[in-house]
Amino acid sequence: MILLAYLAVGALAGLIAGMLGLGGGVVIVPALALAFPLLGIPADVLMHLAIGTSLAVIVPTSMSSSYAHYRRGAVDAPLLRLMLPGLLTGAVLGGLLADTLPSDLLKRVFGAFVLAVSIQIFFNATAPGRRPLPRAAGLMVTSTVIGTASTLLGIGGGSLTVPFLTYCQVDMRRAVATSSACGLVLGVVGAATFLWAGRDHPGLPPGAWGYVYWPAFIGIAVASVATAPVGARLAHSLPVILLKRVFAVLLASAGIRLLGF
Repeated sequence: MILLAYLAVGALAGLIAGMLGLGGGVVIVPALALAFPLLGIPADVLMHLAIGTSLAVIVPTSMSSSYAHYRRGAVDAPLLRLMLPGLLTGAVLGGLLADTLPSDLLKRVFGAFVLAVSIQIFFNATAPGRRPLPRAAGLMVTSTVIGTASTLLGIGGGSLTVPFLTYCQVDMRRAVATSSACGLVLGVVGAATFLWAGRDHPGLPPGAWGYVYWPAFIGIAVASVATAPVGARLAHSLPVILLKRVFAVLLASAGIRLLGF
C-alpha cells in the first residue's frame, strides 16, 4: 500500500508537470508532508525529509526534460552560465538554512507558498515583460535568491525562474527550457546538501540517508518520469484552464492543511 501511494504521488506529479508546466515539488512536498505522519516518521524531521526527497526526485525528471529542450536548441546556454554561480550558491544556502529551521516552521512556510501558487494558477496571473535582463551582478543576486528559496521549499525553481525570465522579456519557450536546466542544477546541489546536512540526525527512519527518504524517492521518480509525457499529450486535448483551476483548488486545500487551519 505504501509503494502504491508513492507511485500515485509520482504519477500525479508527472501529470501536473506535463499538463501545466509546474515542477513536481508543489505536489510531492505537500503529499509527503501529509503522508509521512501515517508512517510514524518523527515530526522533527518530517518536512526535511519531504523537501530533500522532492529535490532528489527533481534530478531524473529535470534531466530528461532539460535534455529534450537542449536537443531542440531552446536552452539559453549563455544565460544559464551567468545564472549558474548564483544557483549553486543559493542551493547550498537553502539546504543549510532548512537544516537550522524546525520542521513545523518549514511546513507553514511551504503552506503559505502553496497558497500563493494556487492563487496565481487559479487566476492565471502573469506579469508582462517589462524590463530587460539585469547585468551579471543583478543576475547573480536574483539567481541566488531563486536558488535559496527553491531549495528551501524543495521545488525545481520553475515557479520562480520562469516568471522572472518572462518578466525580463525572455521568450516563454526559451524561459521554460532554461528553467528546466536550472532545475537540474538545483536538484543535484540541493539534494546533495540535504544528504550532507542530515547525515548524523538521530531521528532518521530506516531507508533514509540524510534528509532523503529513498523508498519514497524510488516510487515517485519511476511514476513521475512515466506519466510526464502523458500529461504533455493531455495538455493538447483537455481544457487546460479548467484543469488549472481544479488543481489550484486542490493545492489550496493542501496549503491550508499545512498551515494548520
